Amino acid sequence: MAAYKRHVDTSTISDLTVARLSVYLRCVERLLDGGDIETVSSQELARRFNLNSAQIRKDLAYFGEFGVRGVGYNLRDLRQYIVEILGLNREHRLVIVGAGNLGTALCHYSGFTGGSFLVVGVLDSDPSRIGDPTPSGLLVEDASRLPEIVRQRGIEIGVITTPPAAAQSVCDQMVAAGLRTVLNFAPTRVKAPDGVYVKTVDLKVHLEELSFHITNTAPSR
Repeated sequence: MAAYKRHVDTSTISDLTVARLSVYLRCVERLLDGGDIETVSSQELARRFNLNSAQIRKDLAYFGEFGVRGVGYNLRDLRQYIVEILGLNREHRLVIVGAGNLGTALCHYSGFTGGSFLVVGVLDSDPSRIGDPTPSGLLVEDASRLPEIVRQRGIEIGVITTPPAAAQSVCDQMVAAGLRTVLNFAPTRVKAPDGVYVKTVDLKVHLEELSFHITNTAPSR
């Protein structure tokens, strides 16, 4: 019988573990969409999706005992457990600050517009952009209204899509407005006080990693 620990010490769980949970969730959903199996072992899950079975068991063990020895994991139960662990069983509201090409494109991104995430505001400090429509139907609003918008719309996550020079100031404003989670797309690191979690996504860094492997890996014969 599965036993899910609803409260865990998050300081013992790495970001890599959390990222892998998201991967496991997508794999489980693909199996459920196929409709041909109801249970799966960690070995079979690893084989189908090029994962590591020992790593799967270790990651899930942080949160409880989900499988049955000799049988495996019930797919529907496992999906529900991972959804609850990741907090995807409720809606999280986002505000985007920076209504340039990236900011407006993210409004229309399916990962934000569906499921557990909802963009409820797009802000910018450029007066010429205020009132412009975005692909999602939202109108660009004045960034000076950030504290009011966060409070009135129950926003939990701030998304930074400004030029690098403005990113730290925007992060400070988000923290001052009461946000404790920030997703930063600006190609620069921002600082935040303890208790505020900032995740930076720098696409150039990932491209440079690929460039490294292209440059330093001998071509196969």
